[in-house]
Amino acid sequence: MDTAADVEARLPIRSDMDLAWVRQHVRQAATRVGFGLVDQTKLVTAASELARNTLVHGGGGVLETTRVTAADGTPGLRLTFSDEGPGIPDLDRALSDGYTSGDGLGMGLGGSRRLVHDFEVDSTPGAGTTVRVTSWVSRPVRPRGGV
Repeated sequence: MDTAADVEARLPIRSDMDLAWVRQHVRQAATRVGFGLVDQTKLVTAASELARNTLVHGGGGVLETTRVTAADGTPGLRLTFSDEGPGIPDLDRALSDGYTSGDGLGMGLGGSRRLVHDFEVDSTPGAGTTVRVTSWVSRPVRPRGGV
């Protein structure tokens, strides 16, 4: 559980150009927080999938990025994607590998869930969807005594 949170930005997701801005912003935010290249790439990939879902299935929405700090001091980044679209009628099915409600590969929600540490979805049919993901900066390996 995090002990501190600072909202860094709110970005609209209304067009394909906004998807590019989301990817760029998430990479820059992850760099500022201290993520290594591999973890940046995982988070940007998850963000790209979730932003596309927000646009295509939710009719557009918003990304909010928040810097968070865990109780043990570990820094992290939380991404919250919100839309007011039709919602997800069968969340379990939508999270399963291979499921797609459109022309995609069906890797969006399930694939994104595997790329982050914490993943939450709140969706009400007819009222929209909010997906909240959090990733934590990896702790460096600490030496364990003498040589």
